[in-house]
Amino acid sequence: MDARTGEVLHATNADTRLHPASLTKMLTLYIAFEAIRKGEVSLDTEIRVSRNASQEPPSKLGLREGQKIKLRYLIRAAAIKSANDAATAIGDYLGGSEPAFAARMDRTAKALGMTSSTFKNANGLTRDGHLSTARDMATLGRHLLFDYPEYYNLFGRKQTSIPGHTLYNTNRKFLSAYKGADGIKTGYTNAAGFNLVASAVRGDKRIIAAVFGGRSTAWRNQRMAELLDMGFDRAPRNAPRQAPAAPKYAPQDPLLMAGKTVNRVISVTKSLRPKARPGQPEPVLVAQAATPTQELISQGDQDPDEGEVLLAAADTDQIAQQIAELVASKSYDPVPAPEAIEVAAAVVEQPKYARLNPMARPKDLLKQFTPAVPATTPVAPAPAIVAEAKPAVAKAPAAKAAPVVVTRMSASAEALWGVNIGRYNTKGIAERILLTTALSEIETLEGAERKVLQKPTGWEANFVGLTRDAADRTCQRLTARNMTCFMVGPGT
Repeated sequence: MDARTGEVLHATNADTRLHPASLTKMLTLYIAFEAIRKGEVSLDTEIRVSRNASQEPPSKLGLREGQKIKLRYLIRAAAIKSANDAATAIGDYLGGSEPAFAARMDRTAKALGMTSSTFKNANGLTRDGHLSTARDMATLGRHLLFDYPEYYNLFGRKQTSIPGHTLYNTNRKFLSAYKGADGIKTGYTNAAGFNLVASAVRGDKRIIAAVFGGRSTAWRNQRMAELLDMGFDRAPRNAPRQAPAAPKYAPQDPLLMAGKTVNRVISVTKSLRPKARPGQPEPVLVAQAATPTQELISQGDQDPDEGEVLLAAADTDQIAQQIAELVASKSYDPVPAPEAIEVAAAVVEQPKYARLNPMARPKDLLKQFTPAVPATTPVAPAPAIVAEAKPAVAKAPAAKAAPVVVTRMSASAEALWGVNIGRYNTKGIAERILLTTALSEIETLEGAERKVLQKPTGWEANFVGLTRDAADRTCQRLTARNMTCFMVGPGT
C-alpha cells in the first residue's frame, strides 16, 4: 500500500480472515492514544493492574494484580516488547472489562474502515471469532502513522526502558536489516503463524505492507522485504499526500468511547392516552381509591395533576355527579348519565377479586357440526383413514392419485467429506500446515473448515466440509505437489 494515498499496489488473499495475533496490539494502542487525546487519561495516569492482566501468558512484563504502573510504560511494553499483560492492563482500564474493551475495539475498527475484523481481547491471543485481514491491518497501520504521528516513533525503537526493565523490540531484526524500515508490529501464535505489519520510507515514498501466516521469522522478513521492494518499484515518484478520513463513530459512541458504563434511567413524566376513533365518544376513566377495608384491585396511569375520583358503592347519585365533574374538567363530550351510573355501579359493586365465570358449552355444540342423515339410513362408523372419496356418479372411473417420488441427495454431493494431509508431532505444526495449505489452495478449499484431531501417535491435520468431488480434486492437487493427502468419507 502506498501510504501517501492509500492505494493498494499488490494484494494476495488480502481479505481472508485469519488470526492476527499480536498485530491486535496496534488497535489497543490506537485506542490508548485516542483516549489520551480525548482527555480520558494521560501518559502519567497510574493504571491498576487487573487480575486478568496479571494472569496473561508470555510475552509479558510479569505485572502483579493490584500493582500500579504509569500508562506511558504500559504503552512502551505493548508496542516494543509486545507484552500481553501490559496490553490487557490498558484494555481493562479503558474498557472496565475485557468484553467491554473488545466491543470498543470493534467500534473503533469499524470507524477506521476495518470492515472484516472482529476482536475478543486486547493482546491478540487466539480466541474464537478474533480475526482480521491483511488489508484491515495495513489500513490500521496507515491510521497510526497519520492520526498519531507523535507516538509513531515508538514502533521504530529497537530497545527502550521502563523502571526495572530493558525492553527489546520484537521486530529489531527487520528494522536493522531493511533500509528505511521504521515500524510497525510483529505477531505470532501457533494458530496464526508469523505475522508482520511493516512500514518503510525512501525519499518521498512510504510503503506499508502486511504479511499473515509466515512459516518462520526469517521467511516472514524475507517476504516482507519482497513486498516493500515491489511497493517502492510500483509507487509513483510524486503523489499527493492524502490523509485517511477521520474515524466516523456512531452517534452514541462519544459516551461509549469514554470507556465508561453509562446507565440511563429515564422516568416517564406523562402517559399520553390514545385518541378515540372518529365518531366515538372519548372514554370515561374511573379510578378507585383504596380504603382500609378494601384493597385496590387495579389501577392505571394517572397524571400527577389530576385529582382522584372517589366512588361510594351505595350512592349512585354521587357517582354520577363525580363522573360529570371529571368529564367537565377534561372537556370530554357529554356522556348520558344513566350509562355512566350503570357502568360505575358495575365496577363498584363487584366483590373483591371477583372473576367472571366462563359460559358453559352449549349442549348441542357437536350437533351443529354433524351432517344431517335421514332417519331411515343406517349410519356406519367413520373409517379411521380415508384414502379416497367416492365420486357422485357411480359409473365414473375413480381418479388415481399421482405417485409421490421421494429422493434424497447422494452423500457424494453433500459436504460430508474431508481430506487428511498428514500427522504431526505437535498441534501447532498441524495448524500451521493447515493454514499454509488453505492459503495456497484457497479456490479448491473455499468453505472448508480446518480441523486438528489428536491421535495416540500425533496430531492429524484435516479439512472437512467438502463434497466428494472437492475432496478428490484437493488430493489430486496436493499429491501433485508431493504432499500427503487422502480422502475421509462420511462417518469415518
